[in-house]
Amino acid sequence: MKSISDHVTTQIVINKSKFYTELIPIKELSDVEEHLKNIENKYKDATHYCYAYIYDQVKRFSDDGEPGGTAGMPILNVIESNELDHILAVVIRYFGGIKLGAGGLVRAYTSSTKEAVLKAEIVNLEYGYIIDITFPYNEEKNVSYLLKNKKILNKQYNEQITYTVFLIKNELDIISKYDHKIIKETLDAY
Repeated sequence: MKSISDHVTTQIVINKSKFYTELIPIKELSDVEEHLKNIENKYKDATHYCYAYIYDQVKRFSDDGEPGGTAGMPILNVIESNELDHILAVVIRYFGGIKLGAGGLVRAYTSSTKEAVLKAEIVNLEYGYIIDITFPYNEEKNVSYLLKNKKILNKQYNEQITYTVFLIKNELDIISKYDHKIIKETLDAY
């Protein structure tokens, strides 16, 4: 499964209309509404806030007042054709005074979304665990070597060292000889 690593914003202008695209990785489906509200606050005077999102098997889109099928579905098509998931794409339009027609709108919303996807860093998502690994100081070199290509989220140095790390499900054996505790199961970039 693929997504994007970070929030991306792009802008294109077509026949005096400005199209801003915000691509946002979403960790939870419940985050979508909050992101949409934030975007409407950020672009207060926009004419349309068209969007599409994919989160696991859930796919939704909105034309937000544009003619049916000319905005939300083209945005969704770009997301799907790039095989992205856990992503929200919002295209914000400021009307420039020139009507684009149905075909022009489809091309504009498609182009705007494609531009943002090209700018984004695509990452693979994997189901795994966030784990605390605790070990003595004399094992730090060994543990660091075992985790050299892994996503270490935090390091704490107390009586012993504790690393908080993301491991995909089939990597738990890497740390089996060390004291470890699974904090939570999650989906993350790998």
